[in-house]
Amino acid sequence: RIGKNGRHYTFYKFRSMCVDAEEKKRELMEQNTMQGGMFKVDDDPRITKVGRFIRKTSLDELPQFYNVLKGDMSLVGTRPPTVDEYEQYTPEQKRRLSFRPGITGLWQVSGRSEITNFDDVVKLDVEYIDDWTIWKDIEILLKTVKVVFMRDGAK
Repeated sequence: RIGKNGRHYTFYKFRSMCVDAEEKKRELMEQNTMQGGMFKVDDDPRITKVGRFIRKTSLDELPQFYNVLKGDMSLVGTRPPTVDEYEQYTPEQKRRLSFRPGITGLWQVSGRSEITNFDDVVKLDVEYIDDWTIWKDIEILLKTVKVVFMRDGAK
């Protein structure tokens, strides 16, 4: 993934997709439900049965705590893009990388599955960056706990 200031880092996450997911992604590009610089398809056939469960429960995110300990990520921040997403970014979209990426963020607690336009994700990230306070991070962390336990927005 790509972190703060465009730096590459190893992103830890439990595997929730089949081994050849990247090759299959090319075949699924026309089904992309996101407008802009992110990729998402409904009922993604690359996700395994176990993968569906660990995604719905957000257990796939647990290894990212190691990224936090290493200093690559923060608990709260902007969503870290994949390399291919980053390569398509405009200069305005790259602004989201002025902060350390987070396990959770404003986008994740603002209806992540209902947001289908990447520009809306960028707006939320820029809003987070411009209005950052420790209290905002605490609020996002508390909302994250609610979202995870209520399974809001998880697909």
